[in-house]
Amino acid sequence: MIKVTLWMLFLSFSAYLIMCALLYTRQRSMLYYPTPSVNSSEAQVIMLSHQDQSLKVWHIPGSSDRAFIYFGGNAEDVALNIPQFKRLFPQYSIYLHNYRGYGGSTGKASETALFSDAGALYDYVKTKHREISVIGRSLGTGVAVYLASIKEVSRLVLVTPFDSMVNLARNYYFLVPVSLLLKDKFDSLRRAGRLVTPTLVLIAEYDEVIPRKRADSLVSALKQEMTGVEVIKGAGHNTIGSSPQYEKALSVFLDQSQSAEK
Repeated sequence: MIKVTLWMLFLSFSAYLIMCALLYTRQRSMLYYPTPSVNSSEAQVIMLSHQDQSLKVWHIPGSSDRAFIYFGGNAEDVALNIPQFKRLFPQYSIYLHNYRGYGGSTGKASETALFSDAGALYDYVKTKHREISVIGRSLGTGVAVYLASIKEVSRLVLVTPFDSMVNLARNYYFLVPVSLLLKDKFDSLRRAGRLVTPTLVLIAEYDEVIPRKRADSLVSALKQEMTGVEVIKGAGHNTIGSSPQYEKALSVFLDQSQSAEK
């Protein structure tokens, strides 16, 4: 009986180790879902060269020297935002970034690569515009928070954000030592205290991907006097962008920068 018990324990532990090994080796294919290259007649294409990679950036010229950079979700085709952003923000020059491996950009996505590319895109935009705001959605909030923590950003918008990928992954893999296995941690919680820019957090009321406590954790770490939070009623993780409340909140917040100088 003891031998059977020990054998069962051995098999269970072996299966657990195999599961951990599979999660470790396949984690980036589970985190990043590259989108195919598409065409659009409503925006220009900028091919930015960085670290021997070619990054495809959609550019919509604006009527002022203000610009914003958009970082999308882990499975998002950022080109889908072109009509909406073009309609809402004619005064802004808009840059929508395709991560490595996404939408015509070369290379493979990783936290280090995404952070480095974000910095390179910011430096490029900074040579052409006096003021830069940043919008990040879902995975892109991790990139946006990183960028705002090291660069001068006029305004920051975080759509369906999370505090860290470690904490988020624990909700799905609570039996796995996530902090030891995860390569790309996107630890916005650690960087939140360094942000010195007005920030708007937009939370989907019925977010089925990112638990509310993960967004609330990030909000609690941000400077309260510089942070506004709005819960988009009736919205899910993937439908928040189609809400009129979302459009209004985004427009009002980004227009405040222009209004302040009038």
